[in-house]
Amino acid sequence: MEISNDLAQPISAQEEGVISLYIDAIWMEKGLSKNSLDSYRTDLTLFAQWLQEQGKNLLDVDSGTLQSYLAQRLDKKLSSRSSARFLSCVRGFYRHQLREGVIQENPLALIESPKLPRSLPKSLTELDVENLLDAPDLEDPIGLRDRTMLEVLYACGLRVTELVTLTMPQINLRQNVIRVMGKGSKERLIPMGEEASAWLERYFREARPFLLNNMPNEVVFPSSRAQLMTRQTFWHRIKHWATVAGIEKPLSPHTLRHAFATHLLNHGADLRVVQLLLGHSDLSTTQIYTHIARTRMKTQHAMHHPRG
Repeated sequence: MEISNDLAQPISAQEEGVISLYIDAIWMEKGLSKNSLDSYRTDLTLFAQWLQEQGKNLLDVDSGTLQSYLAQRLDKKLSSRSSARFLSCVRGFYRHQLREGVIQENPLALIESPKLPRSLPKSLTELDVENLLDAPDLEDPIGLRDRTMLEVLYACGLRVTELVTLTMPQINLRQNVIRVMGKGSKERLIPMGEEASAWLERYFREARPFLLNNMPNEVVFPSSRAQLMTRQTFWHRIKHWATVAGIEKPLSPHTLRHAFATHLLNHGADLRVVQLLLGHSDLSTTQIYTHIARTRMKTQHAMHHPRG
């Protein structure tokens, strides 16, 4: 029997309740983002649908049943990364049920997550970044807003969500720092540098009042409708300015964040400092950027050493 991808097929109210209780619990414990919680809910709902077709439910699962579901995913050629995310989700789910005394045995105890290839994040060269920053039209308030957003994003290594949800109380131009609430509701202070601070001052003076149309709003970078900008809207803006700048490399929402980390390491920054600035809880997450720095070092050696 194939895995259904149709979330319109209903599961029982009891199953929905079990999933909702777990989602509420991990939101309280870990403070995960809405996107992460939605992904967990989708994975568990699809699994519950499949179990329902087998005459089982989420709390009536053994390792054999889980292996069968994973085999179905493999038959459908779903990626190992997708399966790893599913396993991470259900592993947490059953660990929670075991801790609460709802089940007596964890069905995932003997199931290992698939090994994932370590992919390097896409980044931009320093020249690419300069060209991207120079692309917006500064005569247009929206262009000045976009230029300032790009400057702050690159200067501070923010996540896109952290950027678009910035409010005025989070910015201290006197000390040139931004206070950011990151994943898991963890707060961090990030230095901006004089360049980003100067662009913010100009934007506050010349463009933000126009965009807000004198409406009270604490959001730093409002949309053209004087509202909170969505991540998707800002991402369309980045892709637009990348086209104007002639940048043909594939971009992702994290591209400037990756450039921030890579360029810091290329210029000798300490890895733990970069970890703190990015808001990574685990140093191993930050270490992937050392691979990029080493790759660039090898390229530079090959280009410039007489026996390279």
